[in-house]
Amino acid sequence: MNTTVTNVAGNVTGSSASVGNNLEVVTMNNANVNTSQYVGQVSIAADQNATVTNANGTVSLQSQAICNAADVSTDPHTTAVTSDQECQANDPSALLNAKVVNAGDDTTLASQAVGNSFSMDTNAAYMPVQNQQLNNAATASTVNTTVKNVNGNVSVSSSAIGNNAQIVQY
Repeated sequence: MNTTVTNVAGNVTGSSASVGNNLEVVTMNNANVNTSQYVGQVSIAADQNATVTNANGTVSLQSQAICNAADVSTDPHTTAVTSDQECQANDPSALLNAKVVNAGDDTTLASQAVGNSFSMDTNAAYMPVQNQQLNNAATASTVNTTVKNVNGNVSVSSSAIGNNAQIVQY
């Protein structure tokens, strides 16, 4: 994504995303969830090049690349989940090249690349979970930025995560 924005009275938001596989399961019944996600030798790239000049409000720019993502949310008595994620992609890579000049409020710049991500939340009393993640991809996140004359806070972040899993039972 290539963007040039000049002389804006309000806020500026720009987002670039690239995802190999994405699954979201939400159920209120007893469930058996079996998911298998595989990405082969492809590039998963989210690139954003942005120049923002004279924005009176906030400026928020982000790029995000994810190879595999699965999110399971359930509220039954029994939930059984088996998740298999394999990222053999060349790269999940996120790149943000940003130039921000004369922003009237806060500026937030973020880039994130993730190989495999699994999350689950449930209040099930019985909840066997099997989660396997394999990542052989070169996971990379980059932010190159120039920021001048901001009348607020400036936040810049870049993260590259191979595998991530979160399981919450409440």
